[in-house]
Amino acid sequence: MERHSLIEYVENFRRHGFECAYVDHRGYRSGRWSYGQIAEMASQFARELEKRGIGKGDRVLIWGRNCAEWVAGFFGCALRGAVIVPMDDAANSDFVLRVHQQVDAKLLVCSQQHAKNVGQLPIMVLQDLLQVLAQHSPSSYTPADLQPGDTLEIVFTSGTTAEPKGVVITHGNVLANVEPLQAHIKEYLQYERFAHPVRFLNLLPLSHVFGQFLGIFLPHLMAGTVIFQESLNPS
Repeated sequence: MERHSLIEYVENFRRHGFECAYVDHRGYRSGRWSYGQIAEMASQFARELEKRGIGKGDRVLIWGRNCAEWVAGFFGCALRGAVIVPMDDAANSDFVLRVHQQVDAKLLVCSQQHAKNVGQLPIMVLQDLLQVLAQHSPSSYTPADLQPGDTLEIVFTSGTTAEPKGVVITHGNVLANVEPLQAHIKEYLQYERFAHPVRFLNLLPLSHVFGQFLGIFLPHLMAGTVIFQESLNPS
């Protein structure tokens, strides 16, 4: 089946229902998020964007550590047709503010730690999303009309004092890489049940495309579980 955008994969999350999608280690605590919860939160996030007047083509920055809320925000933007601008969690605030200005972002979604360094910009805090979005219905959101050529995200590199330079990535760019893998994975799903769930220990930042592939785009094809680790300590 020909796909036009990544938002069609949100239905995969709903179909997987109570299967564990993400394990998020935060200090001594571990949170577990099902695929169904991520799909519901993405729909709620899209409704929050609609409430704020943010729609197709508008830019939304996401700046924070890997977490389930990050993924929900990513898909929520995609459902609404907003363009995601992912920022490396380690990026300094000066760089992020320059990117924010360059892309004319309508909203910054960031961690509590980063929220202290962005002045009066309109923000949403990642750790508070569950409570903030509770006012919205978790039912399926009617997505924007998107085509493969529509922009999904703009990825910037950090750590430079020069003007930020972003790479525009379309829905079609990502689908062209995911769909061949999906076709081959299907051939082996009958054997996957003996090792289910396949677990992904993802140490790569979701602000990078490779990190997104291993943390967002591939695991749901086999209802795998992604484990986010706050610390990079080998133990």
